[in-house]
Amino acid sequence: MRNFVVRISLFFAAGGLGGLFNSLAVWLLGLYGVTQSFGVAIAPALSPQWLYPRVVWGGIWGIAFFLPVLSKHILIKGLLLSLGPTLIQLFVVFPLKAHKGVMGVDLGSLTPVFVLIFNAVWGLTAAIWLRLNGQR
Repeated sequence: MRNFVVRISLFFAAGGLGGLFNSLAVWLLGLYGVTQSFGVAIAPALSPQWLYPRVVWGGIWGIAFFLPVLSKHILIKGLLLSLGPTLIQLFVVFPLKAHKGVMGVDLGSLTPVFVLIFNAVWGLTAAIWLRLNGQR
């Protein structure tokens, strides 16, 4: 039981760190006009109200690392798991919660590409954290 709790907490922490790095990538690329230069209107302000839920949801998604898929290829597993939050963002959050159209296209036609990239940052960060902490 102790090993289970330790692993769950490690996965949550990895996902939370991934959520932080994902958020910083979104913020920095918006701050420096990278997203806008591609016609994508994603440039959030860095605030606790914006950052906190992203880190917590990153942690919750991190628990998916418990799935016994590609356990020996943690970086590929991180990229594969990043498709979960990507699909939720594109097909639930943007159209139903943010009212930005399916796949967020109201924010720009390349929005899905940026969401995929930002969530890949989440998956790779979490996977690297796990690898550094003995998870293979």
